[in-house]
Amino acid sequence: MTSPAGLTSPELKDSESFLGVEKSLTGKRWIGREADDRQALAISQRLGLPEIAGRVLAARGVGLDEAAAFLKPTLKDHLPDPSCLKAMDEACARLAGAVMEGETVGIFGDYDVDGATSAALLTRFFAAVGGKSSFYIPDRIKEGYGPNAPALLKLKDDGASVVVTVDCGTAAFEPLQAAADAGLDVIVVDHHVAEAGLPKAFAVINPNRLDDDSGLGQLAAVGVAFMLVVGVNRALRSAGWFDKNAEPDLTRWLDLVALGTVCDVVPLTGVNRALVTQGLKVMTARGNTGLRALADVAGLNEPPGTYHAGFVFGPRINAGGRIGAPDLGTRLLGTDDMDEAMTIAHRLDDLNRERKDIESAVLDAALEEVEKAGDGLGPVIVAAGDGWHPGVIGIVASRLKERFNRPACVIALDGDRGTGSGRSVSGVDLGSAIISACQSGILVKGGGHKMAAGFTVERDKLAEFQAYLNDRVRALVGVGGIQPRLYLDGALKPAAANMKLLAELEHVGPFGSGNPEPKFVIPDARLSYAAVVGEKHVRGIIQGEGGGRLACISFNSLDTPLGQALLKSESAPLHIAGRLRINTWQGRSSPQLLVDDAAPAW
Repeated sequence: MTSPAGLTSPELKDSESFLGVEKSLTGKRWIGREADDRQALAISQRLGLPEIAGRVLAARGVGLDEAAAFLKPTLKDHLPDPSCLKAMDEACARLAGAVMEGETVGIFGDYDVDGATSAALLTRFFAAVGGKSSFYIPDRIKEGYGPNAPALLKLKDDGASVVVTVDCGTAAFEPLQAAADAGLDVIVVDHHVAEAGLPKAFAVINPNRLDDDSGLGQLAAVGVAFMLVVGVNRALRSAGWFDKNAEPDLTRWLDLVALGTVCDVVPLTGVNRALVTQGLKVMTARGNTGLRALADVAGLNEPPGTYHAGFVFGPRINAGGRIGAPDLGTRLLGTDDMDEAMTIAHRLDDLNRERKDIESAVLDAALEEVEKAGDGLGPVIVAAGDGWHPGVIGIVASRLKERFNRPACVIALDGDRGTGSGRSVSGVDLGSAIISACQSGILVKGGGHKMAAGFTVERDKLAEFQAYLNDRVRALVGVGGIQPRLYLDGALKPAAANMKLLAELEHVGPFGSGNPEPKFVIPDARLSYAAVVGEKHVRGIIQGEGGGRLACISFNSLDTPLGQALLKSESAPLHIAGRLRINTWQGRSSPQLLVDDAAPAW
């Protein structure tokens, strides 16, 4: 079936490959997303949507009765009562009391975007309600992940009587015991996978603790922190605090919630979808001084979406925690001083460029390490090296995962120990595997969630660790291993990939984990122009069968079969798959295909 927009809808079973592609240039099997034609048409007609929008919704399992709420998610409909989270009421009462009694609340945040946004959110909230707070972000290299006893005790020495840990703390048994012994109340606000036992704390708020039945396990830490803010604000209102003090509008900080949620790659479904949808609206208004400065430094001249949050703002904020001052992200997002914000934004931009250079060097070394395995590569990649920068190992693990289509762990060795970071693929819960390895005595410490994890390992345990992961994943996925797939929403002619189609697809956003961005194929395509841009990117102009032209770009692919095939596609036509984006240059906007994959057209 072909739509008026020129879209050919895939009407294939999951067992069939789309366009006959069993193994693409990136090693994937192409699968067409199934969509019930009647359901898609009914959604389009009832809601007045373009046919393609109805089809994409139906292919993602959105029913006719759910579609309206999916397209316009509101916090009124989706935000649950904070009290549904275990230990929330006790924490809210303690923090409301701290505000009213003039106590200082210490905030201990992780050094990534989720931690920075959570810390900035709490800092802004306590200031707005008349409370006092201070924050501490640990140095990734010197202190490692999570709370440590010296830092917690320093917050106490500096005047804090209660500390909130954000995006960390669930696995910090010894540091939290030391804090409790010193008389410090610690409230953990986290979302990482928990063990059966919990650390000694005043309260542990984590939708992924085993005894929590809230059903909110998909929240990022900043989402949990926002629930805490709602709960504390309610407790203050009930206590009459706002009879003499101005009550803040909590929705003005949803830009921070959206940013942390997108960057932590949690599913954009349910309450997360509402938080991000409303948060992007707040972000567009440019009310946060730090984000406004960062947008200006990055040259962002269009309304921000999930792409900009994840790939423009996120990497720059992360750069401070990876290779620079770890508190730069929180300071940027928490300041109202434009001069300070611009200074920090420029610094983060510089650090991000430096991070790219370091990442490239570590990736090359890790690839060399992996290639030594040859045909003996197991179901999990584990690469370790001396002198590798701990700040980029998570990104490198992600690159290896994408290239080899399997979970990957990268370890920076220093002396007898190594700091590791892992990234997983759909169907493999890496966080649980890491926790299990800790419980088995293979790792010193570690934790995470399904798709990402961090850990510390002794050098002499590396081989045992790799064998443990390989055995666990092999038992999970079977002898055949993980078969990577690329799910596609249809085939397009270049002429149909126009601004009108992009506008129609915007109805279904925001896109991210849980609501994947639509991907299309240009069949039998040749590049009338192809060239290398930057160091490793390939860009060109797709000339489709029957006419029409479409600009395209493939990032970091020069040294891969995909990049080489694009450069040579004049001589051999390709089926080219990717995502449509608006490319704005010198005030003009046009469609562009971000190439994810390709396959020979024979």
